[in-house]
Amino acid sequence: QVQLVESGGGLVQAGGSLRLSCAASGRTFSNYVMGWFRQAPGKEREFVARFSRSGGSTYYADSVKGRFTISRDNTKNTVYLQMNSLKPEDSAVYYCAAALGITDWNNGPGYWGQGTQVTVSS
Repeated sequence: QVQLVESGGGLVQAGGSLRLSCAASGRTFSNYVMGWFRQAPGKEREFVARFSRSGGSTYYADSVKGRFTISRDNTKNTVYLQMNSLKPEDSAVYYCAAALGITDWNNGPGYWGQGTQVTVSS
């Protein structure tokens, strides 16, 4: 198993930036597909960004492409989400997620963090 702990959420004005962190512990970090989802009040959880299985490629939701960047530090077992040019519609609870493979990811990742709140004021 892998345990995930997010941090870095908060309140920011529109146009501002935040960086979220996801610290992973447990099994070998590099064995997992790692990424981020978010869920706004009254809405379904949606995909934000992830790495490929190898970690060599990244994928983004259209709504965040060009503004958000996912990165990782394998020496620290940590995944980051740099969020720039934030908009009020980015307000949500952001969840770090991990899966043993793409199939597991597409079926709903098996491992989740507790979430961190991001609020963007207009």
